[in-house]
Amino acid sequence: MKRQNKYVYDITNGIKTNMTFAVYASSERFIKHKHAWKVWRTLQEFGCKVYIVAENLSIFEGHKVYPDLKSLEGKIDVVIPCLRTEYLQNIVKDSAEAGAKYIWFQEDNWDPGLVRECEELGVNVNRGCVLKHKLYKKPFAFLNPCYWHGLKEKKVPAKYQRI
Repeated sequence: MKRQNKYVYDITNGIKTNMTFAVYASSERFIKHKHAWKVWRTLQEFGCKVYIVAENLSIFEGHKVYPDLKSLEGKIDVVIPCLRTEYLQNIVKDSAEAGAKYIWFQEDNWDPGLVRECEELGVNVNRGCVLKHKLYKKPFAFLNPCYWHGLKEKKVPAKYQRI
């Protein structure tokens, strides 16, 4: 039996594919295949261990869904919130209590107050969209805005793509 090598890629600013991630969003943002669903799928394509955190959802596409970050205590390195800022009042405190080292804020869901709170609690902050780091297949890549926004970003090949 041939053993496959597990490659570890640097995604951005110290965040690597061998870390564990929690995508934090509402159930609607997963069910309706919105941004949270795309982030979750992209991280899976990168070969990352990804947990889903959403209230009012117990199983999604065969994966267990956790109701809050506290139920993932000690299991996660990076929290990726995919909700608007007004729904993220306790995200920094909950992430720190769960043992997360990073919070990866997406383009429009951070504010200076959250960044200050992260600095106070010793949680590293990363800003920018996860989808910028994905390789998009051409010629359809040109139709995807994430392709254009991430032109100069590092790219992570999909898990099963040959290098």
